[in-house]
Amino acid sequence: MNTTQLRKLGVSDLCIGAAIEGIQRAVQEDELRGREIKKLISSVLAEPSDFVAHPHFGRLAREIIENANFTRPAPIEYQVWGREIDAACHAQMRQSCALPMAVGAAIMPDAHLGYGLPIGGVLALENAVVPYAVGVDIACRMKLSILDIPTTELDANFYRFKNALDKGTRFGIGSVHERPQQHAVMDADWTVSRVTRENRDKAWKQLGTSGSGNHFVEFGRLTLEQRDEQLGLEKGEYVALLSHSGSRGTGASVCDTYSNIARALLPRQYVDFGRLAWLDLDSEAGQEYWAAMTLMGEYAAANHDVIHRLVSLIVGGKIIAGVENHHNFAWIENHNGRDVVVHRKGATPAGEGVLGVIPGSMADPAFVVRGKGNPASLNSASHGAGRRMSRTAAREKYSWRAVQRDLENKGVRVLSAGADEVPYAYKNILDVMQDQQDLVETVARFDPLIVKMSEDGRAED
Repeated sequence: MNTTQLRKLGVSDLCIGAAIEGIQRAVQEDELRGREIKKLISSVLAEPSDFVAHPHFGRLAREIIENANFTRPAPIEYQVWGREIDAACHAQMRQSCALPMAVGAAIMPDAHLGYGLPIGGVLALENAVVPYAVGVDIACRMKLSILDIPTTELDANFYRFKNALDKGTRFGIGSVHERPQQHAVMDADWTVSRVTRENRDKAWKQLGTSGSGNHFVEFGRLTLEQRDEQLGLEKGEYVALLSHSGSRGTGASVCDTYSNIARALLPRQYVDFGRLAWLDLDSEAGQEYWAAMTLMGEYAAANHDVIHRLVSLIVGGKIIAGVENHHNFAWIENHNGRDVVVHRKGATPAGEGVLGVIPGSMADPAFVVRGKGNPASLNSASHGAGRRMSRTAAREKYSWRAVQRDLENKGVRVLSAGADEVPYAYKNILDVMQDQQDLVETVARFDPLIVKMSEDGRAED
């Protein structure tokens, strides 16, 4: 009997393996055939308690009894921000909310389809972490540095800024610096897991690089409408450097390794959760993943630190203020009086008074924001504008060179990028900001003027 025939007979997917094992033993040891086996399985399905000690179908009987007493908890509700979220994204969110330890969830206005938890999804779990709800590019983050260079230089001395981006940054799958950069993060304990230990040399070579996908480094004009005490800046216009990247290939290896472990440990009743497989924080694997994730957070911050140090040194500017925040991470936070694990996959921490940066696209502004600490969003906001078009669709529809010329006519010079990252592939950042006025307030506006991205048109490694 095959799987389809077993399902028609009434065997649930959770018990298929036990049924097949029983059939194989019955054929080999007692030489039973199709009709006899079908009759025997029907009897097991009708009265499983009579067969728990059966030499061939005892396991099937026990699993039928076990699953008959099993009921999944009802999915929790989730809050929604945004006007442009497709059905597939909502389907992913509903499945995430059906995790047995889920206690809170929200979806941000930049949300779009991802793996497991949608990008722009926020999920709070009790004492568990889901590697794919953190994401492949662990601790991907934004960093904005404000420089002591007059804004007139942006127009008057384009090649000064172009040279700084060309020489101070590296893009593309597997990109490295010719000479490994120095940073204290490489003196941290990389033995917290096998995967971090084995990838340390690779991570060092990639330190201070941006990779590919939607990662960028750009110069632009920051406009501050009034003095801000947190930034320590007066009202005015400033030259600013903005970057977006994460933990590179090592972060991806950490995610894949521990997601595979989590999937192998999934109870049979939850095998359909796939990439939403979780690790108990009290388990050895859960503790290892948490330590590796934390290290990747430090490493991603170091990547940006090196990029901003190199670029600002080459351009000849001093950093006088800055803002940074990461997404694709999990935090232990207190919500509704208890500690929970808050996953923000493509979502920005927006606790009360917390500064962050929310970018648009290469042709649209980014915003420095201050969180309002809205408990309904688990103190979160969007991490950007969010895609409205897949990479494949964008490459098929747009000619990159034509888009590049159009952007230059509008005052935005893109040194390198791919058609998959054209502005039209993204939602309108102004709409996204309008949809989350109860989550953040705008502190300053950053308008990109000189942009550098990867040309290879592939997602980050």
